[in-house]
Amino acid sequence: MSAQNIAQFHPTVPALARVLPGIGLCTFVTALAYLLQAIEIDLFGRPWLEALVFAILLGVAIRSVWTPPSAWHAGIQFSAKTLLEIAVVLLGASVSASAVLAIGPELIAGIAVVVVVAIATSYAISRALGLPQRMAILVACGNSICGNSAIAAVAPVIGADGEDVASSIAFTAVLGVIVVLVLPLFVPLLQMSLTQYGVMAGLTVYAVPQVLAATLPIGALSNQVGTVVKLVRVLMLGPVVLLMSLLASRLRDETNEPAPEPVAGDRPKPGKPAFHKLVPWFIVGFLVVAGIRTAGLIPEPALHPTAVVANLLTTISMAALGLGVDIRVVAKAGPRVTAAVTLSLIVLGLISLGLIHFIGVA
Repeated sequence: MSAQNIAQFHPTVPALARVLPGIGLCTFVTALAYLLQAIEIDLFGRPWLEALVFAILLGVAIRSVWTPPSAWHAGIQFSAKTLLEIAVVLLGASVSASAVLAIGPELIAGIAVVVVVAIATSYAISRALGLPQRMAILVACGNSICGNSAIAAVAPVIGADGEDVASSIAFTAVLGVIVVLVLPLFVPLLQMSLTQYGVMAGLTVYAVPQVLAATLPIGALSNQVGTVVKLVRVLMLGPVVLLMSLLASRLRDETNEPAPEPVAGDRPKPGKPAFHKLVPWFIVGFLVVAGIRTAGLIPEPALHPTAVVANLLTTISMAALGLGVDIRVVAKAGPRVTAAVTLSLIVLGLISLGLIHFIGVA
């Protein structure tokens, strides 16, 4: 009996029956992505490309040779949007105010300034290179805050489609790996101390696992400092996305841009958005969960499983986004996105060095 026939006899399951095929496809792609990551770890001892990146690349590869029929679209869209929003909420559990405050008020303020200046500069560079406004915002937030997670969190707020998200994440991911490999070379080149390098890594490397990969070879102190600085950058995600949700109503109202069926965020009808659309539920959820973590109400044994679930849901979402991408559109935007991400990363590095010397990090 088909899913459609089941839905006719059981009125309570039509929505579930509609989304299951697409979710199943995204989950299958995710399983392949984790398999590739495991092979990578077995061969090289570490994941140079995370499962999240493999998922989006596999999704794009599948879409390039096969277009999912309309029956699969609801589940792919659910995976790209709803599962992603749940993952953002769970990310709040990785943020603790006590660890953040331990690095000192000067550095905390400096990190906030770096993020703000980097977003503005990266956005300006992206627009100057001719990137569309939505993609420019994604590139700016991804570079300045926390790479894939920031792009994924901002996308629903500004109504970005799968192609924007896939392009931004693909090029950011590649440069993220390059940064991990190249950044340690600056320690002898610039005669940086372990603390200085930790701050530098925390401010420039995209993902927390990449911060570990970039700092552990240098020293434990660099690793500790880099991780905490990186967490402060992650903490900026909530306020930045909240601000975007308040300022991006015009972008969400624009419905004249072509987009594939599976999208990263809804594009509502024109008009004044309701409060819940100005302040998306998942951003409120992120801040609430972060507050609960700070209050010590989340048991320590639950933190790791929560992070694992958040990462899994994000990876499934990225598989969904990949399945909604027309590779021809991504290839057309490739050179400009690459230039924007590269120049933005260089500027972020220079700003970070400026902060290290300005506040006198020893």
